[in-house]
Amino acid sequence: MQFEEFDSLSTSAAAPPPAAHAASPLVRLQYLVDNTPAIIYCTVPSGDFKMTFVSNNAYNVLGYRPEQMVADPNFWFDHIHPEDAPNIFSSLALVFTEGQRAYEYRFRIHDGSYLWMHDTLRLIRDEHGAPLEVIGSLTDITERKRMEEDLQAKGVEQQKLIAELRNAHEQLLQSEKMASIGQLAAGIAHEINNPVGFVNSNMGSLQKYVGTLLGVIEQYEQAAAPHPPLAAKLAALREQADLEFLKEDVTDLVRESMDGLKRVKDIVQALKDFSHVGETEWQVADLHRGLDSTLNIVSNEIKYKARVDKQYGVLPPVTCLASQLNQVFMNLLVNAAHAMREQGVITIRTGLEAGPGGPRDHWVWVEIGDNGVGIAPENLNRIFEPFFTTKPVGSGTGLGLSLSYGIVNRHGGRIEVASELGQGTRFTVHLPVKPPGAAPAQA
Repeated sequence: MQFEEFDSLSTSAAAPPPAAHAASPLVRLQYLVDNTPAIIYCTVPSGDFKMTFVSNNAYNVLGYRPEQMVADPNFWFDHIHPEDAPNIFSSLALVFTEGQRAYEYRFRIHDGSYLWMHDTLRLIRDEHGAPLEVIGSLTDITERKRMEEDLQAKGVEQQKLIAELRNAHEQLLQSEKMASIGQLAAGIAHEINNPVGFVNSNMGSLQKYVGTLLGVIEQYEQAAAPHPPLAAKLAALREQADLEFLKEDVTDLVRESMDGLKRVKDIVQALKDFSHVGETEWQVADLHRGLDSTLNIVSNEIKYKARVDKQYGVLPPVTCLASQLNQVFMNLLVNAAHAMREQGVITIRTGLEAGPGGPRDHWVWVEIGDNGVGIAPENLNRIFEPFFTTKPVGSGTGLGLSLSYGIVNRHGGRIEVASELGQGTRFTVHLPVKPPGAAPAQA
């Protein structure tokens, strides 16, 4: 097809020529081509793909006149965005084997900006099958690309919102779970506290009664001393009953029972403290007290496996969700105990990090370390993932550390972990004294 006949037509192509419908077929075709949204062009089928024809509507879309584009042998290549050109150049030869190729790329227009173009190239062969020319169709798809980018951005935002909703859902489930556990712990503490109260009172009375009875026996012996037969009979009874042993042992039994009751009272108090795990109000708390309370809760889990070495520093009161931090400490202490193959040591250290902004910028840290089996390097990056666990099936849910991570993150803090196989593991919880966004603390 020869297009030279159309060179004298207007480049605006905005209105139909006079009597367009009655004009010759070639004039009619020129009118249709110049008013289609797509820019029609032809290139040589070799070398630099020099343009040999460009439809007049190129001026309306790109700002270049057709004769300007045809005059420059490298016009097409030179105006493709540098980031898009390599992909086109590397596959352009496939036009000759496949007969047709389509690309989407950015094309520099007259004002220096870029438009996204959809370009369909088709190879035309002569009657002998030899390449004759390549016909292309350029369509402006910039608006479509912008819509795709907007949709993609909205998709990313939706994924973020979905993740936030999922996280909020998980936190809600955890909050409900911990609230249920807290109610159970509070009920158990209440039920235990009543009998412990009267047993403790009775033991106190019994301790006084034992002292009184031993005093009475001693007075009887002193009164019988002037009467040898009676004194001899009492001495025989003393010997038979092994009174010296009974006096010593009953005192020890009462004392040990009182100590045991004190331990039960401490555990009940720890349960009562732990029963507030579902609380959502910020408060000023003593972290050392929380650690000691948690140690009472998990003492049975630890005492047969490890000795606890407490190296407490000086900590200021911290604004926090105290019971949730106690849950973190409990998870770390239980994990440390489970890391022991045989009797070991769990070390609890605390300290203060002074910030440049004064007391409100201070941070505290709590380090819980063990000399257990350690964590394999390939697992260190996964230990905070939900449901990830290195424990045998049925021995752990894999939720403890992920929940701990979420609690510490909610406080604006962070958890650091260092571990060496066969040497042990050390978790360090860093917390701001005044977390950002925390509600006014209740003293």
